Amino acid sequence: MAPVVAEAERRGLEVTVCATAQHRELLDQVLTLFGIRAAHDLDLMRPEQSLADLTARAMLALEGVLERERPDWLLVQGDTTSAMVAALAGFYRRVKVGHVEAGLRTGDRQRPFPEEVNRRIVDAVADAHFVPTATARRNLEHEGVAAGSLFLTGNTVVDALAAVRAMSCPASGLAALEGLGPGERLLLVTAHRRESFGEPMRAIARALARLADRHRDVRIVYPVHPNPEVRRPMQEILGGVERVRLIEPLDYLPFVHLMARSYLVISDSGGVQEEAPSLGVPVLVLREKTERPEALAAGAAQLVGVDEEAIVVAASRLLDDPAVRARMARAVNPYGDGHAAERIVRILCAEPWTPFAGAPASG
Repeated sequence: MAPVVAEAERRGLEVTVCATAQHRELLDQVLTLFGIRAAHDLDLMRPEQSLADLTARAMLALEGVLERERPDWLLVQGDTTSAMVAALAGFYRRVKVGHVEAGLRTGDRQRPFPEEVNRRIVDAVADAHFVPTATARRNLEHEGVAAGSLFLTGNTVVDALAAVRAMSCPASGLAALEGLGPGERLLLVTAHRRESFGEPMRAIARALARLADRHRDVRIVYPVHPNPEVRRPMQEILGGVERVRLIEPLDYLPFVHLMARSYLVISDSGGVQEEAPSLGVPVLVLREKTERPEALAAGAAQLVGVDEEAIVVAASRLLDDPAVRARMARAVNPYGDGHAAERIVRILCAEPWTPFAGAPASG
């Protein structure tokens, strides 16, 4: 959302940022990076909270913010619980709701959980749907969403990525690269999804251990999510494995620069599925289904699920065959051209705009 905030302020709109702080460890450094001040920081996170608890407290807190601010538009992004609750709160107060990154679907309400249902609820109440791709637009058309509310803008993640890529990164932020020899290749990993807790997470860890043993010129760097359901199996299985570095979660600036230096990314993150192709880095997706099929259709990403053998085979193929890796790296990025925020603000101001050309709808 940072590019939208910046563009709206540049155009003279009155912008009020409200942070639920659902992801406190990620929020503060991003606000600092983009020079954003949250007028309202609800600081909702509590240890061991349930989704119901978070939802209830977020609804009450956001209702108070909307009562005080009385905005013309409420913009929410993505599929978090915070986004879902904010959209509902806006709907209840008859505030126009705009959904940035609308229309993403897997078709399976349990994968990812609870995000698939969250984004469906947001799209059900939104007045404007800022869709990143033709596929996302088609998803909403099939659900009967009014065509006049659909705007093909591209994804603002590409805008943000371009801005951050242009920033210099302090050497301290790239400590994970220390000692990386000229002939070594970097394999960057992220895995944190709720549906992978338990044995799937252990299978991912075992696969990474096998890759480190099989490919002696590869260093695996894994910024480990703080959730104990992720951290415990990774520490147990990968803690002493040679050429595997388990590090603390990275700020967005060094993470982007580390991703750009990677030979291959293995991840279950939705955002990384868009960011890695934007940087020309192949990505193996640790999920059974994805709401971002465009990268698969373009050949920039591959679904491998959470099966240990499938992960090892797919990654080894890319590591052993430079031609296969090169084909994925050259794939056209279907997610944006860096001007999504400009389009969104033009639409909010009811000004003429040109839709994102995008890529052909897939599937």
